[in-house]
Amino acid sequence: MPAPKLYADTHARFAGQLVGDVLFVCWLVAWVWIGHAVHDQTLELAGPGQQTADSATSLAGSLTDAGDTLSGVPVVGDSVSSPFDQASAASQQLAEAGRAEVRAAERLAFWLGISIAAIPILVVGTRYLPGRVRFVREATAGQRFIDAEADLDLFALRAVTHQPMHVLARVTDDPVGALRNGDRAVIARLAELQLRRHGLRSTTVEPTGVRA
Repeated sequence: MPAPKLYADTHARFAGQLVGDVLFVCWLVAWVWIGHAVHDQTLELAGPGQQTADSATSLAGSLTDAGDTLSGVPVVGDSVSSPFDQASAASQQLAEAGRAEVRAAERLAFWLGISIAAIPILVVGTRYLPGRVRFVREATAGQRFIDAEADLDLFALRAVTHQPMHVLARVTDDPVGALRNGDRAVIARLAELQLRRHGLRSTTVEPTGVRA
């Protein structure tokens, strides 16, 4: 299986593809960084909730310890420790509310960061990547058929069926007849048109200056 052909052989198209790829990667990295920054900034909303949870948990522990100590007082121990136990339970509820606030802030930070990064990346990616994938697929397949002069007939035939009529007219006024009669000069020029479309260059074709 041939290695994927990522870039065109022609200098101008190669430069355009390279610049496009670099810009797309920069776009991707920039929005990933922005999404990460938004995530971190949003996560700061969890600060007060975390402080509340930590303080309430510490307070609940202190109240529980105090209640346990007072419960050992003879006769009145249970009645004295009961308010401390109730206050500890209330503190635990407050701590849970703080932890819930933290979880909500974390979820918000995660999905907001993902959305901020993913939306612009997908908008550009769905427009840019299909064309690049199509080029790689066609160029990789096409380069398998340019190792002999006889293979040019295939590209010439594809040129006749795919190139616009006004482009074919620049080569010959009877492309089908040229193919039927085996006119090698015309076939080479037609093949060059199609090779350029696929970003390929054949060593068996001399440049003719024909433009697609």
